[in-house]
Amino acid sequence: MQYIHRERKLNRLKNYDYSRSGCYFATLSTKNRIEHFGKIEDAKMILSQHGVISERYWKEIPNHYKYVEIDEFIIMPNHIHGIIIINVNYNKVGTEHCSVPTKKNYGLLSNIVKSFKNVVTKIIHDQFQDYGFKWQRSFYDHVIRDETSLNKIREYVVNNPLKWDWDKNNIENLFM
Repeated sequence: MQYIHRERKLNRLKNYDYSRSGCYFATLSTKNRIEHFGKIEDAKMILSQHGVISERYWKEIPNHYKYVEIDEFIIMPNHIHGIIIINVNYNKVGTEHCSVPTKKNYGLLSNIVKSFKNVVTKIIHDQFQDYGFKWQRSFYDHVIRDETSLNKIREYVVNNPLKWDWDKNNIENLFM
């Protein structure tokens, strides 16, 4: 059988510099939508140990990237929604949690997500010996272009637990 190499579909906006100042909405999902981060009870997210680790390191992102702020975010049972704000053009300052080289550099946003995923995975594997914990490859992003969009996304993030029963990431919905 001959192996055919295929280029991975690019998820990032073509010719967009993800290191430039702006607001970015990112969604990171666990592999196979496995609910590692906790559960929704009475429309509130109850974090598991894995969820607590993820929340801690998400909040620490600005400690490792000088020009980055974290806005609204929510840890859901099998994914994370968050708004990341880059305040000035990226100048490779600060220290990443634990960086791994990538084939192509898609800017600061990808470095932040890659570093976050790496550190959370390492901690979960080391502290809990849960080697079944894995992330879905890549992540979804949306460049937020104006205040109206920013406010709508903030509302979406905050209200996400209320909509869990109808969420496409809720694996129970796959069988309905």
